[in-house]
Amino acid sequence: MLALRRDPPPMLTLLLTFLALGALVGILAGLLGIGGGLVLVASLAWLLPQHGIPREAAMHAALASSLGSIVLTSLSSTRAHHRRGSVLWPSVAWLVPGIMLGAWLGSRFAIGLDGAVLRWAFVAYCLLIAAQMAFSGTPAAGAGVAPPRGPRMSLAGGGIGAVSAVVGIGGGSLTVPLLTWLGVAPVRAVGTAAACGIFIGLASAAGYALQAPAGALPGYSIGYVYLPAAIGVALASILTAPLGARIAHAISGVALKRVFAVFMLLVGLGMAAW
Repeated sequence: MLALRRDPPPMLTLLLTFLALGALVGILAGLLGIGGGLVLVASLAWLLPQHGIPREAAMHAALASSLGSIVLTSLSSTRAHHRRGSVLWPSVAWLVPGIMLGAWLGSRFAIGLDGAVLRWAFVAYCLLIAAQMAFSGTPAAGAGVAPPRGPRMSLAGGGIGAVSAVVGIGGGSLTVPLLTWLGVAPVRAVGTAAACGIFIGLASAAGYALQAPAGALPGYSIGYVYLPAAIGVALASILTAPLGARIAHAISGVALKRVFAVFMLLVGLGMAAW
């Protein structure tokens, strides 16, 4: 249910924090095909209660605001990857119908869960991704593989969208492994995942905004989407996402995966202790 309310403006320091988070999120979006959602959700879950968001609603607000910001972040990242020819648009076209339906239903499901349940689901996902990145092998280049397509991609998109909505991410940590498993070159998998993140963000953020209970958050909010966070992060991230894409095309991903695995482990453990 739509509920747009106004309270006094956010503090300047908080807005600067959102901009700093957005800069990091943008780099991660271009570099790894994700919107930095896992990092962003953990940061917002800690920050928002300090700015008047009830603690029991903080996890829902962190997820929704992260997903809202991912739309612009993914647009910027996709544009950068498209210029380098690394977005497989036929695969995107098959993934998107399932992604949007799954994301809408996933947000509806998450709204009905207690914040503590969402937090532990997020922790489990962080640890799972850390393990996957730490121990998975390096995929083959797959330069000549045709873009994966067909109903199976739409079905996979439904699962990607639903999980992404529940943990507040752009789906890159799911879409990239799927595409590389199907033989797509890693850099093309990253670009394609970035494009899918646009639609995950749109459908899931709309779900959190329009299906939330009335008055879910105080001030400057639409449903569970806290506008200062979503907009502040997005504004900075669209500037730094091309930098991440440039780095992704210039370096080997093996060492990066290991570093990111450790980072995700720390994020998960930090949320577990929150």
